[in-house]
Amino acid sequence: MLQDIYTKALDFAAKAHMGQSIPGSKIPYIVHCTKVCMEILFILNLRKDLNHTLCINCALLHDVLENTDVTYDDIVKEFGRPTAKAVRALTKDINIEKNLRMADSLTRIKASAPEAGIVKMADRITNLASPPSHWTLEKISAYFHESEMIYASLKSLDDHLAKRLLKKITTYKEYF
Repeated sequence: MLQDIYTKALDFAAKAHMGQSIPGSKIPYIVHCTKVCMEILFILNLRKDLNHTLCINCALLHDVLENTDVTYDDIVKEFGRPTAKAVRALTKDINIEKNLRMADSLTRIKASAPEAGIVKMADRITNLASPPSHWTLEKISAYFHESEMIYASLKSLDDHLAKRLLKKITTYKEYF
């Protein structure tokens, strides 16, 4: 049953992110993953052309390669190669200069399944809340411009998410 597949991904992500919190808060990190998944669930009600399992698994697992000890092979073993490839596309490459990471990630996302781009937009929508209190104005501004880059690169993937992301970006200006 699909519910069992989704529960497996949620449990896997919760275990992987155990002890982590959303930056600048005491909220468990898995809450971020479930918020991204909630954005995805809304879109899946509108879009029958997307692979629902791939979208939901990617939403729940999108940060495990970047923020935990989970490996690509772990994801392949538990969820299959398509999910692992999409999660890897969503993962910033720490081996390149920090200022080039998002552009590299967007290139890989665009070459991946469209579900990866859908998840990236949902992730950024979720992240465009109040910035952590320890962020500088420079960091907030950079995050804003990175968000504009995500919008420009991925807006054609889903009209609803694109409009929602643009609204969040516009609202985020108040922080700098």
